[in-house]
Amino acid sequence: MATNAAIPGPRNEFFKQLRTVCVPLSRLALQAPDKAAASKEIFTLVESLTGLWAAQASKDTSILDEKLAEYVFFPVSHLLRFHAQFPIRVVEAIIKLIRFLIQYGWKQKISEDLAIQLLFFFSFTIGGTPGQAKKRDVPEETIVEGFKALEALITAIGPSNLLASKASGEENGTVSALGPAITVMLEGITDGIAPAVQLEALQCLQAVYNTTRDQHVLARFLPGTVSSLTKVLAPPLQHKTQRRVLVRCLQVLNLVLVTVLGDFKVRGILKQIETEDKAKKDDQPSNEAGKPQTELTPAWLRATTAQIKIALAAALKVRTHEAQDVQSAVSKFCISLLDECHLSLANCQSILVESAMMVEKEETERSMFETSLQDLTAIHPELGDCVQATLYNWVTSLPRLIQSNDERIKQLAVRNILRGSKMASGMGIDSSTLNDSLGDSLRDSIVALVKGSKPSKVVGDVDETSLSTATDLTVSRPNLQSYPPVLLDSEGIKSTRAEITKLIANIGSPAQQTKLAASMLGYLRDSEGVEQVASYWLAFELLKSSYSSTSDMDDLMDMSSLDENPYQEQIFQELYDFSASVLASHSDAQEDNDWRIEAIALEVTAFAASRMKEDFRPELIDVLYPVTTFLGSPTPQLRGHAIITLNVIAASCGYKNVSELVVDNADYMVNSISLRLNTFDISPASTKVLVMLIRLTGPRLIPFLDDVVAAIFAALDNYHGYPVFVESLFSVLSEVVTQGVKSDMLLLEGSNPQAVSHLKKGPQPLGVDTIVDTLNIRAERTKRAREEEEAEPPRPHPKKPWGPGKSKEGSQAKSLLDQLENPDPEEDDDKNGLPDDPSSALATREDEEKKNQPSNTPTYALLTRVLTLSQHYLTSPTPTLRKSLLDLVATVSPALAPDENAFLPLVHTVWPVVVARIKDPEPFVAIAACKALGSMCEAAGDFMTTRFKQEWGDGMAKWLRKIKRDAIKGRDLPKRTGTGAGKAFITGGKRLVSEDMEIMLPISGANGGQQMSSKQLVSTQSSTSGALGRFSQAHQLWDAALGLVTNILRYVKVDDDMFDEMLEVVVDVLYEPERKELREALETINAEAVWLALYERGRVKGLKSMPRAVKGFGFDFVRVPGVVV
Repeated sequence: MATNAAIPGPRNEFFKQLRTVCVPLSRLALQAPDKAAASKEIFTLVESLTGLWAAQASKDTSILDEKLAEYVFFPVSHLLRFHAQFPIRVVEAIIKLIRFLIQYGWKQKISEDLAIQLLFFFSFTIGGTPGQAKKRDVPEETIVEGFKALEALITAIGPSNLLASKASGEENGTVSALGPAITVMLEGITDGIAPAVQLEALQCLQAVYNTTRDQHVLARFLPGTVSSLTKVLAPPLQHKTQRRVLVRCLQVLNLVLVTVLGDFKVRGILKQIETEDKAKKDDQPSNEAGKPQTELTPAWLRATTAQIKIALAAALKVRTHEAQDVQSAVSKFCISLLDECHLSLANCQSILVESAMMVEKEETERSMFETSLQDLTAIHPELGDCVQATLYNWVTSLPRLIQSNDERIKQLAVRNILRGSKMASGMGIDSSTLNDSLGDSLRDSIVALVKGSKPSKVVGDVDETSLSTATDLTVSRPNLQSYPPVLLDSEGIKSTRAEITKLIANIGSPAQQTKLAASMLGYLRDSEGVEQVASYWLAFELLKSSYSSTSDMDDLMDMSSLDENPYQEQIFQELYDFSASVLASHSDAQEDNDWRIEAIALEVTAFAASRMKEDFRPELIDVLYPVTTFLGSPTPQLRGHAIITLNVIAASCGYKNVSELVVDNADYMVNSISLRLNTFDISPASTKVLVMLIRLTGPRLIPFLDDVVAAIFAALDNYHGYPVFVESLFSVLSEVVTQGVKSDMLLLEGSNPQAVSHLKKGPQPLGVDTIVDTLNIRAERTKRAREEEEAEPPRPHPKKPWGPGKSKEGSQAKSLLDQLENPDPEEDDDKNGLPDDPSSALATREDEEKKNQPSNTPTYALLTRVLTLSQHYLTSPTPTLRKSLLDLVATVSPALAPDENAFLPLVHTVWPVVVARIKDPEPFVAIAACKALGSMCEAAGDFMTTRFKQEWGDGMAKWLRKIKRDAIKGRDLPKRTGTGAGKAFITGGKRLVSEDMEIMLPISGANGGQQMSSKQLVSTQSSTSGALGRFSQAHQLWDAALGLVTNILRYVKVDDDMFDEMLEVVVDVLYEPERKELREALETINAEAVWLALYERGRVKGLKSMPRAVKGFGFDFVRVPGVVV
């Protein structure tokens, strides 16, 4: 201890602290009989030593040296002899303490023997004794601590002690002990139970290759190291390994290969190989024969690089990893090997270049200080050939890879071509063969994808009302300016479609894209089916990309674009011409048409409009109508494309919306439709387009439809035997009527006819003023008649009858004879100013009235013609057509009513066929007929009086009673279960129902006597008590009939008998709130009769209809179950 006197203060203090722990630890290590029992105390002391050493290391490492390390290691060495008896926690604490001693104590001065012993101890502790089964499981924490201690030990050993052999020629023991340690490291890398273990093992292996300088030693461990690292990087372990482990493996593998096989390391062997190659040319014998393969010879290098190529082929499969950090590590790995091992690994250049191209970063992501593959190609030109060959292989293999079931493989193949083409463009590589192969490959790949993808979900056929309700076209909607995908629309290949679209948009320069599009146009004309669709789509996408990638700056900097722009325009014009022909030839009759061709044609048309802006307006003559016909296509995708196309055209040509576009170009549209109608080239889509066109434009288009309506009339005359066709044509006429009645120019030109109200008004009480006015009007009428009689001289009676007579020839002959027999009276008549023929004078006055009468507007004339034509088709076998025609009559009647001279003859014409429809076997047609007759009553008024009177007697009354009876039968009367049961009221008249629904009551006869009469029991139970209630067809028809009766009573004059019969039929429903208008109409004509009818049925509040007992007849009224009298 005398030497301790010279120890400085801090060191002395630290030594004292160590001694307080080392002394008891030594005592336990040497004297404790039961090591396991003392393990807890030993663990505490070891932890204390570790804490003291680490604390001092964090403060000041200058006082820590090998002597203090030896002092602390003395008790630890005795513990190591019995480490198998201690728990694993104690062993881990000892390893940690030794690591601190190596790092901060011995450092580079550790003895060789101790180093060898510790190498074996760490190796056996981590991996177990070789050839023996592990006696106990080693936890993860202990293994991690062991690898950390092993790394520190290898770093402390230093390069000088890691030589293949000593100076004396003996084998180096340290290198021999390093072998098992490296084996443990490699096992930890491949079989590590946790990523932390793998990372520490990789760090330890990196320390080996950083420390060792002897190439022979490194060459000895190279095969096993590369094999283990490749095992981790290659599948299937690649998918189970964490990203940070993969990145670390690539870094360590790069270090191993560069350290062992770098051009600088093997430059001597490379010279020997060059010499041997020259010798082979000169046929000189090689000196390599007989040398062992373990030496670093050209043969060893050839054999090693061949194996390295196989290992790299497996390890570099990690390039397909999706993680960005892994791809970045692969890129650095490949670039480093291509740079550092350019000559030694020349046989691996192709796979390294391919991998580097696959993980190449974008220009914006790469640092300017980072070496890229393009930089290496500038240094080594042969790498450019590898790039071109790799890109060609990718292009030619794309159709094969695109058929894979793995979407990632498809996307990776497309992404590789995109990166390769960008790199080739940046390197200035331009190959016509490569460009041709690229176009063919893209087309074949699209065809394979289309054939292999599942068809899109089929939506139902087009709805008849889809076009007529497409009023959203009248509003500009910018969010509709994107088309859904035509090809590759399956959701499962959405990512693949995005990659292909990105490839097309970024492939090559605009000139190259235009050339590829031109080649696609050649295939487009000569192919059919899916191949034609793929070529068409590719040509359009390439041209669209070429336009988007061309900017003003590019035109300024690239003078060659001046020659290529006309070519670009020429190719696009060819594409547009083809698209226009596709649209013009569209026909619903051609079921074999591929809708995708037409959808692409619509997109091309929209793109042309977006480029040309208002200059596209002349093209609307050819494309506007064909585009609108797709709105009636049975294919939902085409309908959606047509809507978007119309929106794009309207916005591009300067219109606010599609409605304004159509109205402004109505002449083009109408002309195209008329031409097709005149040639009877009529399809369901054309009629639906016309309906849509009329609805969008409203009344403004009606005056332009003269020729169209005339063509429709002609088609109806020729094809009236085809109900479906006739119905489609009448849908157009119905829309004409619907929009025509909204016109503000429907009134007569030059006149202002007032709308006549035919609503009946009740009698007004007469006052004194009213009587005076009536007398004054009568006096004025008498005075005016007397003045006219005095002003006009008397005329002799006619000498011949008015009119032409029965025969024209006979009338002319008789006139000549009269003139010969009595010429003087005729002259007298002429002198008196009498006309030769009174009928001629009448005709003359009528002609003058017609001339003076203002002519009708075109819209009014169209509506009149449509209404006249409808009568011929109201007997059609198609119920829906009959119903639509009746709706048409109901719609147009109020609009035509102001001109009674034109409207009333129309009413007379259509009356027989309309009134016959109330007895139609289809209830909804009969309901429509009731509404149509009600509308005619409102429009014509008393003109319908005689017609309804005759029809009432001919069967309308019976029909009304039958409708009422059917409505009553449609109700289910529930069984009486107590108070509140259903009620019934009695109506007089004939027997309408079965006997169980009637009751005999005495009434007064016409001669004052008594007679028996049956009274109908009408249930007042709510209609909802039945199965369908008010929603049944019978009840709805009854409601429609009551509505017709209401309109007759309100607008048409009816006689008393007809009024009484109507009241008798409908009196039972007058108390219902929804029949308020019917009751008011009846009361307007005869309020007393209505009151009396209600009184007889007990419906007058506060009054009873009749007594319960009738005296003198011997019977009383009885209560019928379910009804009340």
